[in-house]
Amino acid sequence: MSDLYEQQADILHRARNYPYTAPTDSYTWENGAERTFKPEDRVGRVPVLAVGSNRAPERLAQKFGHLGDHIIPVERAHLTDFDVVYAAHITAYGAVPAMLQFSPGVTVELAVTWLDQAQLPIMHATEIGAANYDFRLLDGIELRLNGKERLDHAFLYVSTRGHLRGDDGQAIPLLALRAKGRSGSGRATGEVLETVRQRFAQKLESDAFVFKLVEDKTYREDITARMSKDAVPFNYETGLPPL
Repeated sequence: MSDLYEQQADILHRARNYPYTAPTDSYTWENGAERTFKPEDRVGRVPVLAVGSNRAPERLAQKFGHLGDHIIPVERAHLTDFDVVYAAHITAYGAVPAMLQFSPGVTVELAVTWLDQAQLPIMHATEIGAANYDFRLLDGIELRLNGKERLDHAFLYVSTRGHLRGDDGQAIPLLALRAKGRSGSGRATGEVLETVRQRFAQKLESDAFVFKLVEDKTYREDITARMSKDAVPFNYETGLPPL
């Protein structure tokens, strides 16, 4: 197998398999390994909702694996009156990523990453740097943790682009994140990428579209601008995080 083939396969994997495989139970990511989650792991940390790939060991390794020793507890949780849907932008690695959206009557299963003060700037750099998300405080919520504890607040990376509209004009839920009370069915990222291609780049073959998104920043930004033209903003009041 050639190096070029492996590189192309990796690009397609990262784009189409978002938000990647994550354990079904809470776990603690420690220097690239997964170990049993313990509630005491959370001490001295702040809860940050992981609505997409940040709940997956693969993505945590990409963000923190080269930066020395890091321990990140990842706790499964259920959030009431919200759903996880596709955002109206393209990531640098060619995926259509996730965002949280207010959705009365829906309870979605997601994760909470418990980050310390050294880890927050690292996560900010990967989320806020491209101007697609803002870091905000989500208050007055019903967030039930894996251990049945309830939180009424958490921090969140809020999409600045809004959610992508499906062919029916509605938000498109992520198939990978289960939810109760959804009015429609979830879709996989590969399917959503194909929808975007059919809308904006029909002349390109599917693989070529992904490669161009990754290799050409100007092209990627143009597709994002077209995707977000009629997007729906995050529809819940948030606050500024404390300094």
